[in-house]
Formats: sequence, C-alpha cells, structure tokens
Amino acid sequence: MGAKVSGPFVNAGREVVIVEAVRTPIGKSHPEKGWFRDTHPNAMLAACYQDLVARTGIDPGVVEDLVIGCTAPFGEQSRNIGRNAWLQAGYPAEVPATTLDRRCGSAQTAVNFAAALVSSGVHDIVIAGGVEHMGHVPMNSPAKISELYGEPWPAELRERYDFVTQGESAELIAERWGISRAEMDEFAVRSHALATDAIEAGRFVDEMVSMELDGEVRTGDQTVRSGTSLETLSKLKAVFRPENGRITAGSSSPICDSAAAVVLCTREAADRHGLRVRARIADQTTVGVDPIIMLTGPIPATHKLLERNALTINDIDLFEVNEAFSSVVLAWQRELKPDEDRVNVNGGAIALGHAVGATGARLIATILNEMERRDSHLGLVTMCCGGGLGTGTLIERVD
Repeated sequence: MGAKVSGPFVNAGREVVIVEAVRTPIGKSHPEKGWFRDTHPNAMLAACYQDLVARTGIDPGVVEDLVIGCTAPFGEQSRNIGRNAWLQAGYPAEVPATTLDRRCGSAQTAVNFAAALVSSGVHDIVIAGGVEHMGHVPMNSPAKISELYGEPWPAELRERYDFVTQGESAELIAERWGISRAEMDEFAVRSHALATDAIEAGRFVDEMVSMELDGEVRTGDQTVRSGTSLETLSKLKAVFRPENGRITAGSSSPICDSAAAVVLCTREAADRHGLRVRARIADQTTVGVDPIIMLTGPIPATHKLLERNALTINDIDLFEVNEAFSSVVLAWQRELKPDEDRVNVNGGAIALGHAVGATGARLIATILNEMERRDSHLGLVTMCCGGGLGTGTLIERVD
C-alpha cells in the first residue's frame, strides 16, 4: 500500500463525508434473458433509495436534494427519473431532485455535484447516484428521436469535428498507445477472473441491493463469465473495424441495466442523525479531451488530482478506472504507471457490465467497501465519457 498521506487536500469547503453507498445487481440488457427486462427503471433506483434508508436509519424527510445521473433521459427515464423514483418509493414530496447527463460519467458527476452542494453550505444531506435501463432505453436510440426532433450534431458542428463512435475511439487509443489485440484480450480475461473471485468470496455483498428478479432473489451480476480464456476471446471478430480492428465484444463492456446511489453529508449532520462516517471526498475534477479519440479523459483527470494534491501515483492505495474498453485502462496504465495490483482489483465493467448512467456511483460503492476490507487510506475513481470528457474523485477513508 502507499504511504499514508493526510490532508489538507485542495477541497477547502466544508468536509463532505460518505455514510453509505449501494447498487443493484447488474443485469444484461436482453429482451428475453435480462434480469430487469420486466422492471421499470424507476423501481431500480427506488430500490437503492429504500436500501439506503434501511441501512442508515435516516428519516427520508431530512434529505435535502437528490442528484441523479442518466445518459438517456427520455421514455421511461424521462421527466426527472431521480424525482419519479423517490416518489415511487413512497418518500416525502418535499425532497427535490434533479437528473443530469454527463454521458458515462453521469453518476460520478452526480456524486461530485452533490459533494459540492454539501461542501458549499447549500445542503447538509444529499443522495446522489445514477440509473440506466439500456434494455428499455437503448443507447443512441430510438432512431426516431432524431427523425422527429433533430440531430444533436448539426452540419455546423460536424464541419468542426468528424465524430466517430466510442468503439472507433477505442480503436484509435489502441493505435496511439500501441496496444495489441492480445494485450487487450489478456486484460479482459483478468477482469472476468477477478470479478469471478470477488463474487465467490462475497466481496460485493456489502454494496448490493438484494432484488427479486425473474422469480429469484438476485445478489450477483449477470454478465460475469467464469472460465473466460484467451483461447475463447481470440476467436471473436473485431466489431468496430471488421477488416483490421483490435476491439472485440470480449474487450468491450457489455450493455447492461443497473442503478446505484450514495449518501453524502457533513460530519456534523452525520453526528446529528447517528450516521456512520465511512470516508470523505478529498477532491474531485472533470476534464475535457479531444472529442474524437474521446475516451482518454482518465489520464488528465488523474494527473490533475495528483498534482494539485501533491500526491504521487504510489500514494493511491486503490484505483477504479472504468473498463469501457480494455484499451482505455491500458492506455491510462501506460501513462500513469501505477502498481497494476491496485487497479480494478475486483474486476471491472468488461466483466460486470456498464450501465452507463449508473456506473460512476457503482464504482464508488465498490472502492469504498474494498478500501475498508484492505484498511486502505486513499482511493481514486476515474472514468472516460462519450464526447471527450473525464471524471475523477479522490476518496479518503476515515478511520
């Protein structure tokens, strides 16, 4: 582990603490086999709210705001799903909510925005998180949305940028950093092996919202494949560049359904309401990068957090770097040179799945519990986001 580094960190506002973080099982987005195929996304997020209330014993009426991420806030996820899920859970109408979209970083941004509300003195207690039902509201669809209401990228914008898909961006990263197909497949095998070990050891139990889905109580994740091998992955075809591509379904995160949520507050509010303080938000950031290669945001986001807090990469005990594609994390590792045994130690989105609007809060729940298991001090969560963004949160565990 890294040396124990204590603040003061750059965050000079009120101390923001995390008292609880939970997430639902992650189900594959499949019309017949997906665990959440008959579940409305309101119910997924409501289950997280209810679990947070049950675990903490907090009076829902003292929550002052809800900040929820969702990358496709239309259809079932429209009209402020953060608010709708709260009301569906039966909680007070006096508690407001907002739903935001920062692409894959939506839930992490929701947590960061909530922390800013608490740090600034606007609120004392906020619930943040995210939800995405990619089975009911598919990514980049339905096509008729654009047909009816217009394209998000008009001709004037396309004259400036020749936009590509995220898969092509992952290919561009593999090219720029010289990452081979075999190396990406090896990383994917690692993700499934670590996730399988984590599930078998019960390491996700403490963060999991137990839900009855498809006639069974689900407490795991649907897309993890034990026994994934290099031999199996090597037979998969490239999906974004059929002729000479390196990225396959095996080195990409599966499309999934999930929700996650976190309770943040001041230490004084935690004491006042009898809440257990588990960690604090030491710092946070968001960066912009080239919108074409687009998925490199974790690199400058990590550099920024380290530099302005006078930290080195070795001072961080655990990392969660979202595995949108193998090439994203491998490029980040090339640049930052971390101890790889501290990175995504329970596997990542390649195995567990990536319900885009929820993943950021899921990563915070995962790293928080793992930091406690390992008696770690500092953790860093970072994500790439569509459109050329990167999010980062530095978490300091409270003894």
